[in-house]
Amino acid sequence: MAAAVGALALLCWPMVSAGQAAPVRTVAAAGGCDVLAPGASATAVAAVQAACGQIGVWYTWGGGHGSTPGATYGQIDPTDPDSDDDPNRLGFDCSGLVRYAYAQATGQDMLNGTAATQYYTAHAAQRFTPAQGAAPLLPGDLLTWGTPSTVHHVAIYLGAGKMVEARESGTHIMVSDVRWAGDYLGAVRVNGGPVTEPTFRTWGTAVWTHSAASTTSPRVYAFPGPTTVRISCQKHAETVTAEGWTNDAWSYLPDYRAWVTNIYIQGPAWLNGVPACA
Repeated sequence: MAAAVGALALLCWPMVSAGQAAPVRTVAAAGGCDVLAPGASATAVAAVQAACGQIGVWYTWGGGHGSTPGATYGQIDPTDPDSDDDPNRLGFDCSGLVRYAYAQATGQDMLNGTAATQYYTAHAAQRFTPAQGAAPLLPGDLLTWGTPSTVHHVAIYLGAGKMVEARESGTHIMVSDVRWAGDYLGAVRVNGGPVTEPTFRTWGTAVWTHSAASTTSPRVYAFPGPTTVRISCQKHAETVTAEGWTNDAWSYLPDYRAWVTNIYIQGPAWLNGVPACA
């Protein structure tokens, strides 16, 4: 169940050794960066404004993942020669920028992690598929690229088909046209308030979720380490033996649209406060 996950050399996958947070210059509404459509929440507007304030700051691989939100010096991405100078560049990678923007907007470090962590956040208010296009999106929504198991890029929607992003080494934070084609995965609207649904913490490393309550069903996503997850319901299904435990209970994770055996969820075998699935 906890099979090893291959090493991922992803553009926006942060390095845990990123440097300490440092102040970043502010450039208000630079480069056409602003809220470009009505309807966004006050939190989303504040997040957009915080991200737009970093226009012109360096992209740096692993940047923005220090002990507190803010720009850091980056790391060399072994797959990208353009990143050779990133250890000397103070800035953000894609998820570091998103982390900073929503921390500024909410006063909480609520999106600390990789692009995948942010896509699957328990703070999701609503999710949108590629088939829905731009019509339901609002400024402040998080746009993501990749696959369900390898989310590799995240940006913040501005409206009018534009986004603000930390794109790649050798460039600065910029406004771009949204790249709807290719591996656009979908969007997430962030809930800046408390999470009201039951949340639990997973344990272990490289723990796979599945499309059904069975280890033989397709894999969806592997938790690289302990992760806070929302659980909407649980049910008895395939019996699993792992890590010295045996259990037939499985929980449904709405943010992942996937199931995980309760063996890897901290708590009793049948979770308290979680209803049985209909």
